[in-house]
Order: sequence, then structure tokens, then C-alpha cells
Amino acid sequence: MYKRHAIFLIFTFVMLSGFAQKPQVRKANDAFDRFEYIKARAMYLQQIEKGNETSLVLKKLGDTYYFVADYKEAAYWYTQLFTKYANEYFDPAYYFRAAQSLKSIDSLQQSDSLMREYIAVRSDKIVAKNYKSISDSLHLIGEKTNYFEIKKVNSNSSYSDITPAYYFDKIVFASSRILEDETPPKLYDWNKQPYLRLFSGDVSEGGMLHNVKLLKNNETELIHESSAAFTKDGETVYFTGNNVKNGKRYKDKDHAVRLKIYKSKKTADGSWSEGVELPFNADTYSVAHPALSPDEKRLYFSSDKPGSYGRSDIWYVELLDDGTYGTPVNIGNAINTEVRETFPFIDNNNVLYFATDGHPGLGGLDIFYTQLDAEGKPTEVFRMPEPINSTADDFSLIKNTHTKTGYFSSNRNSSESTNDDNIYFFKELCQIVVRGVVTDKKTNKILPGSEVVLIDNGIEVGRMVVGSDAKYHFNVSCNTTYTIEVKKEEYNPSAEQFTSPDYSLTINVPIDLDPIPDPCGDDLGCRLNLKPIYFDLDKHAIRADAEVELTKVLNALIDNPELKIHIESHTDSRGKDSYNLALSERRAQSTRDWFIAQGIDANRLTAKGYGETRLLNECSNGVRCEEEQHGKNRRSMFLIIQE
Repeated sequence: MYKRHAIFLIFTFVMLSGFAQKPQVRKANDAFDRFEYIKARAMYLQQIEKGNETSLVLKKLGDTYYFVADYKEAAYWYTQLFTKYANEYFDPAYYFRAAQSLKSIDSLQQSDSLMREYIAVRSDKIVAKNYKSISDSLHLIGEKTNYFEIKKVNSNSSYSDITPAYYFDKIVFASSRILEDETPPKLYDWNKQPYLRLFSGDVSEGGMLHNVKLLKNNETELIHESSAAFTKDGETVYFTGNNVKNGKRYKDKDHAVRLKIYKSKKTADGSWSEGVELPFNADTYSVAHPALSPDEKRLYFSSDKPGSYGRSDIWYVELLDDGTYGTPVNIGNAINTEVRETFPFIDNNNVLYFATDGHPGLGGLDIFYTQLDAEGKPTEVFRMPEPINSTADDFSLIKNTHTKTGYFSSNRNSSESTNDDNIYFFKELCQIVVRGVVTDKKTNKILPGSEVVLIDNGIEVGRMVVGSDAKYHFNVSCNTTYTIEVKKEEYNPSAEQFTSPDYSLTINVPIDLDPIPDPCGDDLGCRLNLKPIYFDLDKHAIRADAEVELTKVLNALIDNPELKIHIESHTDSRGKDSYNLALSERRAQSTRDWFIAQGIDANRLTAKGYGETRLLNECSNGVRCEEEQHGKNRRSMFLIIQE
């Protein structure tokens, strides 16, 4: 199955082999390193037929399928690799590729197992942290929704059709199709298909395209053109193309033809000027897939330039008033990972859409989005639901926020007869997901068991009790004001109000609850409802009846290993002040010694006697009081220092 992915789609990934190899394998590796995957694959398969199933051959063979997005075949050969060479060390990247391939064919258990292998040795990587943060299982990351209706665009060809873009009332896209009156062109070594060119089509009812024709002629037939971004006035277009020198594709020292962003202007006769490359392009790395911000003051793009986290990152550059460009800025690791982040698009609501295989998805590339803040920085990242995403590669989404429609590319449902990517039209059925976590306002600890109620105009429309992760979620309507009420025992209830936008989005509304103040404060004895701790007259030894009460404190210390307490002993005013102070000190230390004898760490206990220095009433020296009044001053207290 000869699938797509020209070099500008997934960026170059050079793999050089320095092992002693058979001449035939060395030739295959040379073709592989030139990105001639179809040619290399045929030679690796010949080695398999001859019984030369080395781990190197199996790895490279799997890669020839993986890098052109044939995940079914990639999964097969990676599985053969791990089965036949179970005890061999592999670059962790192979666990990742195999997990992605297996997930795309719904082999979820095997995928999960291999991804855990990757995480075990790459726990410091952004990809690993992203996967660990969402679930113990890779595929438990979302559910099917009815938020979108999709259908394949009628103008797709039997070749690659990708990267739709808005151009007034037209859609411009890239295609490797051959026009009826054209002589079959030279084929690209990567996937044995014609080079991609930009086409335009008029939009008819239901998002279909007609009157498809070339947007512009290539300056050379040996160059890909794709990923166009037009200014609102239609006078300027930014687009992706191969690096070309003197009319020929330019290969760097790694045999890679890098990507560049070019800029063309509309001419007086309605044609387009020759593309001029942007100044931050380079021969040593790729810059591709331009996207303009709504105010056209910033150009987003994908690149593996120095400073990238992975194979391709999302970057942006300021478009200055004098026509020059600022310094490219990496958008950061809230979005970018060690693998692919690419195909950015920003809608009129300043929502950034992008494709990635570095965030937990359904398989291959998946489309994610984030609301950019006022400074253009990403906020929380969310995955687009099914049916926008699938187990195949899904990418290059564009969206019209006014009509709530859009387009994206996908190689889902590809077969031997269709081979490649197609463009899909979608219609958004506006729905919102609101979600959040319930936490303690003072400690920030999560609060499982909290009851969350969704209120619409005074009417309850949803209710749930949060589970062990303290997370809640509701599906809500667009452009509606809601109130979320949260209750939990020992906490004051809380209510948060929000208004949903008029476009589909996931909204994060965290809830923190204020604990109801404990009337006992830090008095552990009050909390445990202890009876008075008595000592024999003029004695400080622990009595049997006192041990019963002290055992309650002991159990609290055992059940709460972080608990530390301060033991206080107080007397009434009768007797000499100095004597009472010494007696209370002996009693406090005796109580502390009792806990230590029961196995409590001495570092968790402090003790002090205060004699008659902290009376609770007016019964001081010389004041006549009833026995009950004096009794209130004779007390032992257990104050919480840490819990």
C-alpha cells in the first residue's frame, strides 16, 4: 500500500546506519537515508524473503511504512521485531512508533504495553508526561460526540489532496493530481507520486468544491507547493515549498530537501508573482505550514529549527509594520513535544488548531486546539473529538467561525485503490463541554465525593458526585449563562457562574471550597471529645482512667503519621505558684513519656507545664471560687502543631 506523506508533511528525520552490513542491505539503507522509502522497502522485503530477518532489517522495514503513514503494515513489522528480538535493546523511539501504529489499528492493549515501555525509559520527556497525565490507559482519553457532521469533499482525486485554506469564497488546497491534458510528470522518490501543486475550487452548497483549477504554475516541476495562507485582502499568499537552488531541489549534507515558506503577491493581471523566501528560512532546517493570526500581525509556522523540542514545533514571528519580521519564537512546551507538532491554524476567536502525535490521541496525527490568551500564549490543550479525529492521520484543520464549518485532511478509509489523503468538510453542531476539578481552597488538595450541580436559569439541568480524581464534566449549550453549585460536608458551598461562547469549545471551570472552621480549632482534645485527664494529688504518674483517654490521642497519632502535637498541663491557683509550675511540668513530661513508650516518635511530641499562668476564669490567688470553677483550670491540652 503506497501511501502518502511528501517530505514537507512530516519533516526530515535522518537515520544513519554504521553497522557492518551485507551489500544489499547497505544499498537499501542508502535509499532509506535518501528518503526513497518505496525503493528501500522493496529491497528490505527481498532480504526478508531470503531469510535475513535481522533486527536492523525489521526496524528499517517498519520505518518505511511508518514514515509514509501506513500504520497497519508498520504495526506488523514492528511486532515482528519485538517478538523475534525480545531481549535486544531498542532505541525508545521504536516503542513509541510501534505504540502509535498499533493504536491506529485498535490494538489498544499492545499499544498501551509498548507505550509504558517508552515512558519507563523516557519519563523526563514531554510526550511521556502528557500520556501519564491523562490516564493510566492510553485509549481512555475521550468519547465519541455528535458535535460535528463530516463528509468527504467531492473533488478529491486518487492522489493526495491536503492542506485546505480559505481564499475569499474559494478553497485553495494542495494536490498531486494530474490534469487531463498533462503529460504524466516525474514522480517523487518518497512515495512515487507526482509533486504537489496548489489548486483552487469554488465552494458550493454543503461545502463541496467545483471548478477546480491550478492556482499558479510552479517555477519548476521539481518542487512541492502546499499549505497556503492568504491575507484578508487576497493580495498576499504565504505557502510552503521545497528548498530550491537554481531551479533544482537543494539537498543538504543529510540528503534532505528542507522546506521553506515563500511569499507571493497578486499581480495586476491576477496572477501571482514568483515566490520570495522569508528571511528566517535556512538550508539546514525546515520552515513550513504558515498560518496568520486574525489581526495579521503574527505568522505561525512549523519548524525543526534550533530551539525546537522535537521533530517539528509550532513557532511564530511578528509581522512588523515596515514589512520586516521579528525574531521567531517557539510557542513553548505546553504544545510542543519531542515529536511532531505541525499544521497550525488560528480562527477568528483566536483558537489555535494544530496536528500532533506528541499528545495522547487516537493514532497517528490528531488535531488538538487551545485558546490563545491576550498575549498569544496557549492555555489548556484539548483534543478534537471524533469524528474529526480518527485512528488514521488527521491534520490541517481550518474553520470559519461565522458559518461554523470547516475542512481538514485525513487518510482515513484509504485503501489500495485510493491510497492517499483526502479533504473532508465538517459542520459544527455547537456544543460546549464544561469541566473542572474540585479542590480545598487552603490546601489545594482534591475533594472526591463533592456534589456538583449545573443550573440553567434557576433550573437544575445536571448533577454528579465526583469520583476519586475529583473531576466533573457536563455537556452544555452555546451562548448560555450557567451556574455551577458545589457542596461537600465540612465545607462551605460554592457557586461559580460562566457564559458559554457561541462556538464549540471545552471550558475549564475549577472549583475550590472553603473548609468550615473547626470550632475546636487546633485543640485535638476537643476534636476527640476527651474526658479530663486526672492525676493523683501531688502526683504526676499516669492513672489507669487517664490511659483510656490518652489512648484516643494515641490512635489519632497512629492513624495520622504527619500529626504532631504539643502537650500542655495546667493547674488551678490553689497552692504556691512555683510548686504548681513544677508539678504541671512533671505531669506534661510524664504524658509525653507515655506516648513515647507506646512507640510514637519523640520528634512528633513537645510538652510543657504552665502551672496557674493560663487560667480560664477569674479564680486566681485569693479569689474564692467553687470547686467546679477551679476544675475548669485544671486541664491537660493536646494542641495540633502539624496535621
